Amino acid sequence: MAEFLIKDEDLASLKGEVVIVTGASSGIGLATVQLLLSLGANVVGADIQPPAEPIDSSAAFTFQQTDVTVWSDLVSLFKRTKQLHGRVDHVFANAGISPRADYLSTELDENGDLKEPTHRVLDTNTKGVINTTTLAIYHMRHQPEPLGGSVTITSSIAGVQRFRAVDYTASKHAVLGFMRGLKPVLAYEKVPVRINALAPSWTRTGVVPEVIMKQLGVELQTPLTVGRAAAALMADKKRDGHLVHVERGRYKEIEEAVLLPAYKDRILGDGVELEDTTLMRMMEAMGGVYKDKV
Repeated sequence: MAEFLIKDEDLASLKGEVVIVTGASSGIGLATVQLLLSLGANVVGADIQPPAEPIDSSAAFTFQQTDVTVWSDLVSLFKRTKQLHGRVDHVFANAGISPRADYLSTELDENGDLKEPTHRVLDTNTKGVINTTTLAIYHMRHQPEPLGGSVTITSSIAGVQRFRAVDYTASKHAVLGFMRGLKPVLAYEKVPVRINALAPSWTRTGVVPEVIMKQLGVELQTPLTVGRAAAALMADKKRDGHLVHVERGRYKEIEEAVLLPAYKDRILGDGVELEDTTLMRMMEAMGGVYKDKV
């Protein structure tokens, strides 16, 4: 398992870089903003509400009120960032909300029919990340030299296992699948954008009841612990398509070090081609485009 350390000097290259952070006003997002500013980065923080803690007025920070479920808000976010700084080097697609849906509900509407479950979590945690990433790629591949940049997505330990917060778990599996699907496309099309994801364990974000967790003997990690992982994925240009598990200061890359090898070796077995390789060859044979029957 590829466990690694994050040293302060590993993050030094972020000085002067332009970073967009969504969900920037609290929790992991706010801790990451504060870390980036301490490193000398230029940060545009996006959230529905301003930061929960005051930001040093001398720091290179701009708050942009943004609802990540609204496309026009995200368009404005990127436009504002380009107007202020001329480019976007890194995006931390971090905005997310806690579980909301009850899929065992018996609540009926005025007609006596079962009410549709809420999709707020999926809209925020999945659609918001997908749209943020889409805009990031568009701007990064069309900006002045040097082209490119990086996108870091906040998934969760809920995205790699069974986890009974159903809509939250579905959203975190979804964004991890989005990263996994997008990585080979970016490489094949030679788009100079790296994409990585985080899978934090229990974190002190205000969502988890700290008193109860303490009674249960569960130690919560600090948001800054996760923020350092986000910054490391931005700074290290060798990291691409990685999934970093974060648990109380221990950082482990688990996508290429654990999950992919397990699939190749223990499920597919020797001599069997990866399905993605087959899909690539099929698309090339079809002229590189999806057909109606695919």
